[in-house]
Amino acid sequence: MNKQSFIRGTMILLAAGIVNRILGFIPRILLPRVIGAEGVGLYQLGYPFFLVLVTIISGGIPLAIAKLIAEAESEGRPDKSKAILRTSLIISSAAGLLFMVLSLLLAPWLMRNVLTDGRVYPAFVCMSPMIVIVAVSSVFRGYFQGKQNMIPSASSSILETLARILCQLWFASLFLPYGIAYAAAGAMLGVVAGEGIALLSLLWQFFAQRKKDKQETGKETAQPESLQEAKAAKADTGFIYTLRRILRIAVPVTGGRLVGSLSYLLESITTAQSLAIAGVATAAATAQYGALQGMIIPVLLLPGALTTSLATSLVPSLAEAQARGDKRTIHKRLHQSLRLAVVTGAPFAVIMYVLAGPLCQLLYNNGEIAGMLKVMAPFAVFMYAQAPLQATLQALDKPGTALTNTLIGAIIKIGLILYLASNPSLGIYGAIIASIVNIVIVTLLHGYAVSRALQYQFPLADVIKVSCGMVIMAGCASYLYHEVHVAASSIFQFIFSCTAAFMLYLILTFATGLIDRSDMQRVPVLGKWFR
Repeated sequence: MNKQSFIRGTMILLAAGIVNRILGFIPRILLPRVIGAEGVGLYQLGYPFFLVLVTIISGGIPLAIAKLIAEAESEGRPDKSKAILRTSLIISSAAGLLFMVLSLLLAPWLMRNVLTDGRVYPAFVCMSPMIVIVAVSSVFRGYFQGKQNMIPSASSSILETLARILCQLWFASLFLPYGIAYAAAGAMLGVVAGEGIALLSLLWQFFAQRKKDKQETGKETAQPESLQEAKAAKADTGFIYTLRRILRIAVPVTGGRLVGSLSYLLESITTAQSLAIAGVATAAATAQYGALQGMIIPVLLLPGALTTSLATSLVPSLAEAQARGDKRTIHKRLHQSLRLAVVTGAPFAVIMYVLAGPLCQLLYNNGEIAGMLKVMAPFAVFMYAQAPLQATLQALDKPGTALTNTLIGAIIKIGLILYLASNPSLGIYGAIIASIVNIVIVTLLHGYAVSRALQYQFPLADVIKVSCGMVIMAGCASYLYHEVHVAASSIFQFIFSCTAAFMLYLILTFATGLIDRSDMQRVPVLGKWFR
């Protein structure tokens, strides 16, 4: 793949990722209005099991397929590509069917002994077919990426998001008269429908591409020149040989991703169990967990779409400088990445802290959950800095260090949830404190690892500038919202206060040198206006 095609493919996936992040937030806002925090809690309690199963089945499969297909294409061996695709489909489909059956059989036992709310059962059952669908979809996504064609993956993911938005809200409303449990199951069916649409899109593009390849003329494939070469070609397209090659790549990647999925699963289980120990009623505990995972966390993560994109765009440059041994460029790029991530994420953290009540009322029509957002918002900046730090470790060929840091944070988090959330005086805020500690510890561990590897120190002056800018912006936003009444509508008052505060923050960042012209040129869409 030449550099131009690589950049084009990366930008296609990046654009699709940003669109999906924005579109995916729509049901986060509307679904709680349909089924409430309790319904969202039932939906969220079952979802971590699905993530673990999907990670086991397809966590590293797309990467392995993409790598092997790319190698086969570079060798001019379409027979090899077909063997890789065929083998991957067989093992992924078989594993998907096996885990789907196991999840259905074990569902009653899980409801009785693991989860504290048996009403999750309908949503859990509705979720099961998605395991097979995602397993097969991951194979075709890896296949297209190996062919250096990013459009099918990007377009199918956007179609999946659009279908999920419509079907989640439709099915949840349709089943709501039968009770909250069935409304949550309807929302899960919407996710299944979205994944099904994505798979159909991938299949359509696959067969269209195959038909086009057959119609093309002048395509020469490498033919074996001797009987010995023919035997070798047959051997390296065999099922067992291909399976070993796929698993050799996929298993380590799957193991790394499984840590995150298992951590999420254990978090959901321990939070529910700890709240039960604290004496919180089952329905109330489910509603609190749903509010935290389905409403508060997505708001905190939304600004991450921009910060992650900015960090990702700098990683190739960092890796290239590392290969040249150019430490000066490495420090410069890392500083840019961290500075942009923190500077762009900080104003969102300010708004989420100062105007938590109006924001939750505007998004979810529920001001009671604002306390959770207010507690977590100041620490969101650590979350935004985590993405470029982790990307830096991966660019420096230290993914094991990033995995170890994440594992340490997960263990501490689970332990704190058990200890704090079971305290009746803390309840769900115990889980929130545990999440905050996890975010801070993992970010600091990543920062320490990067600092040791590169002898790098984040400039203290920038930290002071950002902190001062946040304090001034917070004061401005609070004063404008509560004291300067420019509109009778609370929505317009909120928009006015946020816009004015953001403009003041932007002026301060330019005045203090935190952002300059070259930085703005890196921002997607807006960058062209600063060239």
